[in-house]
Amino acid sequence: MIKKLARVLASLAVAAVALPLGLALWHHYMDAPWTRDGRVRAEVVSIAPEVAGTVTQVAVTDNQMIKKGDVLFIIDPERYRLALAQAQAAVDSKGFEHRVAESKAKRRMALSDQVVSSEDKEQFSGTAGVSGAAVTEAQAALNVAKLNLDRTVIRSPVNGYVSNLRLRVGDYAQAGQASVAVVDSDSFWVAGYFEETKMEGLRPGAKATITLMSGGTLTGHVDSISRGIADTNAETSGGTLANINPVFTWVRLAQRIPVRIALDPVADSQLLSAGMTCTVSIGDAATFRQDLAYAFWRLKNLL
Repeated sequence: MIKKLARVLASLAVAAVALPLGLALWHHYMDAPWTRDGRVRAEVVSIAPEVAGTVTQVAVTDNQMIKKGDVLFIIDPERYRLALAQAQAAVDSKGFEHRVAESKAKRRMALSDQVVSSEDKEQFSGTAGVSGAAVTEAQAALNVAKLNLDRTVIRSPVNGYVSNLRLRVGDYAQAGQASVAVVDSDSFWVAGYFEETKMEGLRPGAKATITLMSGGTLTGHVDSISRGIADTNAETSGGTLANINPVFTWVRLAQRIPVRIALDPVADSQLLSAGMTCTVSIGDAATFRQDLAYAFWRLKNLL
């Protein structure tokens, strides 16, 4: 009789644990905002030189951590030094011409109209003005030449990591063509793709817990929610009307909405790489792991 009563009590105890556990599981998997479809993201800076030329030095290695302002690579500056010298000579030449033109104009302006006509004075004054504009133009060209020479040294605009480096000494770098990619280490964030059925509890500012598949847990908050995704039914046919697919499946999958998660400060020991997979839980769902562990602990002790 006692053994039978003990079995009944044990069954009731198991049911007492299993019922809230089952409800918690149902709430977590069906209602609470969470997703396994999360990705670590980061801004990638594609660095392209502003001047063309042969690469004479590559100052970084693949996957190297760099600071803002560090030298990435150097383009042969000799051509640009010569261009700078040429621009400086043009400034000197135009400056000399301008001084001569101004001197002539001043001498004519000092003479009376009986010696020099008003038309001649106006002509010499105009020549001096044109030569002054030529000096300004030459000075601008000199500044551009200085800038081009400075831009032969390419520096990182952000803190980060050099990624997929393929640049080598001797390569010809084209102006405007990306040569080095730098992952901005200050820009890491998480993109969570939540089912539309779980959007009710998502609000900007809501606490988020991110569990990386590689190991480790991060915290953050909802930064923003995407307000649009691609709709295949919105594509138009040959005319102007929407082309609606008439096929209907009995199992309709929920659409996934991108949600941007801003990360709290991350420990230096935690490795983050853009593209990592993670699970994202929002709000109360973030504490479910602890609740589930406690429920299993109680169940084990009762059994």
